[in-house]
Parts: sequence; structure tokens; C-alpha cells
Amino acid sequence: MNPDKQHTLKDSATLKGVGLHTGEPVTLNLRPAPVGHGYKFQRTDLEGEPIIDADADLVVSTDRGTTLGKGDVRVNTTEHVLAALYALGVDNCLIQVSGPEMPIMDGSARPFVDAIEAVGLQEQEADRNWYVLKEPIWFETKERGTEMLGVPTPGGEFRLTVMVDYNSPVLGTQHASMYHAGEFKDEIAPCRTFVFLRELEQLAKAGLIKGGDLDNAIVLEDREGTKQDDLKAIAKLLGKEYREVEIRRNGVLNTTDLKFFNEPARHKLLDIVGDLALVGRPIKGHILAARPGHFGNTTFAKRIKEKIREEEKSGVMHFDLSKTVYDINDIEKILPHRYPFLLVDRIVHMDKETITGYKNITMNEPQFTGHFPGNPVMPGVLQVEAMAQVGGIFALSQVPDPENYTTYFLKTDGVRYRRKVIPGDTLVFHLRLLTPIRRGIVHMKGVGYVNGQPAVEAEMMAQIARDKVPADAPKAKAEA
Repeated sequence: MNPDKQHTLKDSATLKGVGLHTGEPVTLNLRPAPVGHGYKFQRTDLEGEPIIDADADLVVSTDRGTTLGKGDVRVNTTEHVLAALYALGVDNCLIQVSGPEMPIMDGSARPFVDAIEAVGLQEQEADRNWYVLKEPIWFETKERGTEMLGVPTPGGEFRLTVMVDYNSPVLGTQHASMYHAGEFKDEIAPCRTFVFLRELEQLAKAGLIKGGDLDNAIVLEDREGTKQDDLKAIAKLLGKEYREVEIRRNGVLNTTDLKFFNEPARHKLLDIVGDLALVGRPIKGHILAARPGHFGNTTFAKRIKEKIREEEKSGVMHFDLSKTVYDINDIEKILPHRYPFLLVDRIVHMDKETITGYKNITMNEPQFTGHFPGNPVMPGVLQVEAMAQVGGIFALSQVPDPENYTTYFLKTDGVRYRRKVIPGDTLVFHLRLLTPIRRGIVHMKGVGYVNGQPAVEAEMMAQIARDKVPADAPKAKAEA
């Protein structure tokens, strides 16, 4: 699985259960979707089968779960299925549901993970639209005690660290972490929702959690003196058949065992993953959360969306330079250029139509001896040459023996210089193929950026030509 490509499901996956609050049977279908579709919920039980985007801006309630709404249409408890899709790398999915709620299943995300893995993922012909945190994003709500902070990660992973503190003698302070999405399946997905017994009683009296059961939640009791008669009364409120239970020393009802000593904290982390899926783009960064809840999670997702809009409006481009497709040793095996005319240091991305590479500009380069003394400026022609070399790497990567080819300029058009490039800058080139490569002719448009701002742009055409034939190559047959 290529983490930089979009993915959808290979086939439809179906789950059946009951809604947490309505207690009504519900069928959930996870269906493949095209590139750029994202996550969308569809209410198949309503006339016209309306669709609601999984979008933080459409959150209408965060009471005991995340509810999305558009007009009069609602979908409730969206976080568990979204967490499974997001963590497993599914970018595009139509989520069809036959009622207002997702099925609660066992109170975790594991059933959704299992359903997704059962059908498998399909790679799609489009790049994932990563959002990379470049600077800290912070959110706090004093009345709820929630603090959330997003910071860049050196390797560009998606990480989460959570602290929960309920000032409870049985729950206390707990921490949980996920260092990469690969940990989600076994370490986070099985963790179930939890509720205090006093909350269970309040929710039952309010006519909610009709689908709640001691089998789909961890029930905690931190009050002294709770008797079997009290438990019988709550079971009656829930409309469930009573079975005798006891409260263990850790406050957990003996109907279940904790899967992890910090299962409640891990479930809170699970919820954050699902709520951050509402950003609409996969995230690279480290999210730290203290006393999180759905309100804080979804508000933080909105903050990230605001930051994305600000960056898009500013026109600043951001590139992930942490990865390596070709390092300088690989580049020397592809390009014939050598010092002082090898002007590419690294290639960080390449697909069927685009390539991204960069050159670090240093004062040690010979052109700065005379261009200009006391005012070193990278010559424009060398900027275009460096861009052309990045394009040349793209073109030569298409042949099996690039060391036997050379690229030659045919023409350049639309060359523009937008700012000075000086020692200390990193000039990042992003080129896109304008027409398919035919007969060795390569036609590309490129832009060079410094600190995300355009510095140089050009449209270039070149030809790749074989300049020598390997000694062991078979001889061509003479034509009649």
C-alpha cells in the first residue's frame, strides 16, 4: 500500500447492529467511492436518500457523540466508523446508513476495522492530499478543561497523545499514545466507550441509550453503597433483562474485563481520530490532547480547516522535504552532469505526471565569485537549468538505462523571475508533465519556490536522446 496515494474499498462492506440511543436496528454499508470523494454519509431510509459530507463545519451536536447535520437531516455517532476508515488509510468512501445512527456494535471501532480489512483496499490514481502541520495550532476551553495542541513531526507521521483526568477515585488520570496509524488496529480500535453508572441512570431517564448494554460499554461506578436493587432499577430503565453483577475494586462492573489498563484513555484517542477525519484531509503532525471530548475535538478540527483556508488564500506552497525518492548518489546515476553543474540535491516526490526536487543554495558555489561580489544572487539561467535537471530526472527515470541518455533543451517559454534567490535558500522545484512523452519529447511546466513563495517559473521542452549504446546490447537487424 502506497501511503501517498488515495485509496478506497475494493468492495462494499456491510455491518448490522442497533443505534446507541434509539435502540433501533440499523444497517451500515461502506461502499467504494471515486478519487476526491472523501467521506460522505447517506441516509438510505429517507426520501431522496440525502447525503451529508463528513465535514467539521457540519457538526450540529457533540452530546455523547458527534452528530452531523444538513437541513433537517442528521447522522449521529459518526466517530467510530470514521476513525476506522481514517486510520486504515481509506480516503474515499460512501457511508450508507438505514437510520439516524451508526450501529454501536461493541462500543469500539474494531468491528468496522474488521469489515474494512475483509474487503481490502484499492489504490487509486491520485495523490493523497496531505495536510502537514508547519507551525503549532492550539485550542483551549476553560469551562470544559480541554486543551489541544498540534505541532509538526520531524518524520511527518500522524501521532496522538492523550491525557484524561476525571477526578474520580476509580478512573483517575490516564495517558495513551499512538505513534503511527499502524498501531490503531490492535492498540486503539478494540477499546470500548465507557460510562459512569450515574450517567447511565441519567441517560436512561432521559429516554436515551436505548441501544446501550453492558456488552457494548465499560460501566464504571465510583460511588460507595451501590446495591443490587439500584442496578436492577437501572436495568429496568434500560429495558434490559437484569443479571446479577458486582462492582470490582477498580470500579468496573464484572460484566466485562478491561482490554488495557488504560482502555478509557485509548478510547478517547480513538474518538479524536474519528473527529479529526472531519478535517477532510489526512494530517501529518503530532496532536496532544488533555481532557478531550467531542466538542473540543471537532472545534480543533475546525481550527485546522481555518488554517488550511488561510494558507490556500495566501498562495504559499508547502512541500514535505522529509522523504527521499532519489538522493545525490542516485541522481548521479541518472544525470550526466557533474560539479560544478549538477544543480539538484534531492528528489522528494515523483509520480506518473509530477516530480518535486530541491537545490540547497550555498555560498560555496563558484557563480557567487562574480555574481555579484558583496551581493550574491543565484543567476536566473542557473535557476532554469536546475529546474530543467529536475525535469530531466523525471524523463530519464522512464527508461531502463538512463546513464546512456542525455536531455537537450528544445525551447523554453514563459520564463518569469519573481524574487531573488540567495545563499541560504532552498529552491524547491515542482514540475508537471503537460503532454505525454512521445518520441523522446518531454514537455513540462515548472515552478521553483523559496519558503513556499514562487521564485521562478518556466515552460520547458526537451528531448531525451541515446548518446551511447552499451557494449552488450544486441545488434539491430539490417532492414531489407
